[in-house]
Amino acid sequence: MSINISLLFARYRNQGILIDTNILLLYFVGNVNRERISRFKRTEQFVLEDYNLLLKIFNYFQKVVTTPNILTEVNSLANQLGEPERSRCFSLFAQSISTFHEFYIESNFIITSDQFVRFGLTDCGISSLVKDKYLVLTDDLKLAVHLQREGIDTVNFNNLRTYGWR
Repeated sequence: MSINISLLFARYRNQGILIDTNILLLYFVGNVNRERISRFKRTEQFVLEDYNLLLKIFNYFQKVVTTPNILTEVNSLANQLGEPERSRCFSLFAQSISTFHEFYIESNFIITSDQFVRFGLTDCGISSLVKDKYLVLTDDLKLAVHLQREGIDTVNFNNLRTYGWR
């Protein structure tokens, strides 16, 4: 497993990685307050080691790719933080957006996907954007399995947590 992940990481190092909502939220919450990671409802499934692993991933890839839909979801979830962490998170969020490679796909196009009813706007937008362009990093098993069946290179963050990555 870790050999396959390492090969995928190496293949997409220069092209970029798309980081799904929950993982991107982990990045922002961890940057604001590492102790809050396991105490915030939306990131409580993660631990400090997950955040540290994510920082290595951010540093490894030349590009972090996102969509307006992912950013909107992260914004909405981060809005549930209490103060002063919420304000600090939004400040960091505003600074970080310019470092991401953001791609817009029209919602009218996304909703034509056969999988729209099952996966919704954000996940179908990911599927529309990434094939043969970017690696996807998600903790959403249903999405990961779907993308892999579609021939889209995807790594489930939970596998990284289990098997590690260097």
